[in-house]
Amino acid sequence: MSCDCGQVTARSATERVTVRRALILNALMCVIGLGAAYYAQSTGILADAIDMAADASGYALVLLAVGQSERFRLLAARWTGSVLIVLGLAVILEVARRWFTGSEPFGPIMMVYSVISFFVNLYVLKALSKIREGGVHLNASYICTRADVIANFVVFVAGGIVWLTGAHWVDLVAGLAVVLVVFSEAREIFEGTEEGEADDCAS
Repeated sequence: MSCDCGQVTARSATERVTVRRALILNALMCVIGLGAAYYAQSTGILADAIDMAADASGYALVLLAVGQSERFRLLAARWTGSVLIVLGLAVILEVARRWFTGSEPFGPIMMVYSVISFFVNLYVLKALSKIREGGVHLNASYICTRADVIANFVVFVAGGIVWLTGAHWVDLVAGLAVVLVVFSEAREIFEGTEEGEADDCAS
C-alpha cells in the first residue's frame, strides 16, 4: 500500500496559507468596517463589519482544525455558526436602539466600503472554493464568505438609496437584511455539521 502522506501534508499546508490570508483580510476589513460604520453612522456597515469579525474568529479556529480530527473540525464549524448567531442578535439590538434614538447614515461611505469589501470577499471566496472540500470546517468558511458577498451588495444598494433619497430608515433595513443573511449562513453551517457527523458515525 502506497503512502500519500506527502500529498496530505501539502494539502494541509495549502489550506493553512489560504485560511491565514482569509483571516488577515477579514480582520483588516473588520477594523475598516467598524471605523466606516462609526463615521457613516451606518447599521448596514456595522452588521457587515461584525460579520467579518465572526468570520475572522472562525478562520482562526479553522487554522487550528487543519490536520486535526473530524470531531475537532465539526466543533470548529459549529463554533463559527454559534458566533454568527450571537453577533447577529447583537446587531438586531443595535438596529432597535437606532430606531428609537435616530441616526444619520452617510450613503457615499456605505457604497465605497461595500465595494472594497466586495472585492476582498470575492478574492477570499475564490481561494476558499479550491479547498472547501477539505472538510466541514473549510466549507463553513466558504459559506461565510459567500454570504458576505451578498451582504456587500445589500449595503451598496442601501447606501445608494440613502444618498439619493435621504431615507435613513433604509440603512436599518439593510442592517436587518444582513442579519438575515448571517442567520441563513449559520443554519447552513449547522446543517453541514449534522451531515458530517452522520457520515462520521456511518464510517
